[in-house]
Amino acid sequence: MAMEFSVISPVYRAENIVDELCRRLLSVLSTITENFEIILVEDGSPDKSWTEIKKWCEIDKRIKGVKLSRNFGQHNAIAAGMRIAKGNWVVVMDCDLQDSPEEIPTLYQKACEGHDIVFAKRQERQDKTLKKLYSKWFYAAYSYFTNTKQDEAIANFGIYKNKVISSINEMGDYERVFPTLVQWVGYNKAYITVKHSQRYEGRSSYSFFKLLSLAFRMIISFSDKPLRIALIAGTIISISSFGFGIFYLIQSLRGVITEPGFASLIISIWFLGGTVLIFIGVLGLYIGKIFEKVKNRPNFFIQEIKNMQ
Repeated sequence: MAMEFSVISPVYRAENIVDELCRRLLSVLSTITENFEIILVEDGSPDKSWTEIKKWCEIDKRIKGVKLSRNFGQHNAIAAGMRIAKGNWVVVMDCDLQDSPEEIPTLYQKACEGHDIVFAKRQERQDKTLKKLYSKWFYAAYSYFTNTKQDEAIANFGIYKNKVISSINEMGDYERVFPTLVQWVGYNKAYITVKHSQRYEGRSSYSFFKLLSLAFRMIISFSDKPLRIALIAGTIISISSFGFGIFYLIQSLRGVITEPGFASLIISIWFLGGTVLIFIGVLGLYIGKIFEKVKNRPNFFIQEIKNMQ
């Protein structure tokens, strides 16, 4: 019998959350079907999250534990779960219970109307003000650089047809940013508003600098616009340097500037320094991504799996 439902949740610093997560998921999914699997991907967590996952794997064989060899990041952990998921429908959700398991039947009901993807739009995000502000800035910048419409209310939480997951698995992107990949593959999408809950315990592992790093990686990976902006900026600087050159030449001819070589030095600094540094910096980012890609390293390694047939 084909698997009907898979739920994927990356787990990090959640030893005190796993119990509640499993209880609520088992209760909710049982109202939809008994033919489901829960895939908990432990992403190199420094606490006892894996111990808790193994405990629940013994309690219910429908819970599958995946332990990565080290911390590869949330989106690579999701990718690991997608490689294993067998369900006709796949739900992706965070483990901190800000994504409420009780919203899954609503997502499924909407999907059954003929949609391949149903995104959960977070209503009144229960995050700190600064995090919401960072998120708003990030999605605005990301929308601009990628020429796409990105919604800060949408994250990982949603339900996806297995063909959508298969399409994402086929993609060879080194940066596995799940919401962006889902948007890119297309298919029939729908959106529903869901309640966004307070984090069950602890705090987010995404600091400002981690979010900033993620933003740079996503923009460089999915857009060539920074290269075009560098070209425009270089052109503006070059034109400006030409204008300054004429100005200093006139000043020199008028006798205002008496220091030999001053005008030519200023022109050279403006023209060469400005354009070269901008281009080297932007090209360096892209060359770095090419370097990472050509090494062809896997995005993750699985150290141990529980309850996989």
